Amino acid sequence: MNASAFRARFLILAFLVVSPLAFGADSQWVLDQSTLTYHVSHPLHQVDGISHAARGKGVCHAGECDFLIAVPVKTFDSGDSNRDLHMLQVTRGAQYPMVTVRTHLPESAANDAQIHADLDVEFAGQTAHYKDVTFQLSAQGNEKRLSGTIPTKLNDFKIDPPSLLTMPIKNDIPVRVDMTWKQQ
Repeated sequence: MNASAFRARFLILAFLVVSPLAFGADSQWVLDQSTLTYHVSHPLHQVDGISHAARGKGVCHAGECDFLIAVPVKTFDSGDSNRDLHMLQVTRGAQYPMVTVRTHLPESAANDAQIHADLDVEFAGQTAHYKDVTFQLSAQGNEKRLSGTIPTKLNDFKIDPPSLLTMPIKNDIPVRVDMTWKQQ
């Protein structure tokens, strides 16, 4: 692991562990289960890559919540190891091994059936801002299930669309999110 990858992982871990103490959290949320699926469209075929390796934490204080979700790029599996290796190369996964998503929400949003979030997504060394992304939220005890789609595009992260037989994949790479959060 290179120094910048180590530093990035250390900072994420530090945020997840230390932030509740630093902010005097009124409540905390931890990501219990996750399924993140990206979709690639090419004129000759459709591909989905999936990861269950996301980790996350939310810290709420004074009616406001900050959430951080992180997932290693290498954990996405499309069912074809050659394609997955090429995806890691194209997205600069060795240099930037993590995808992170940050958002800030009012604590009252946890009671809504639908939330609209502004997201900061860091991927491939770039940060993209997505405004007003809609997620469905359902409750079961002290758990909240969140589902929705982040409308990511390759050019948002300065990634040139890879080609197959001289035909590039589509720029749109939507990421379907299905997560279960537990309040602690």
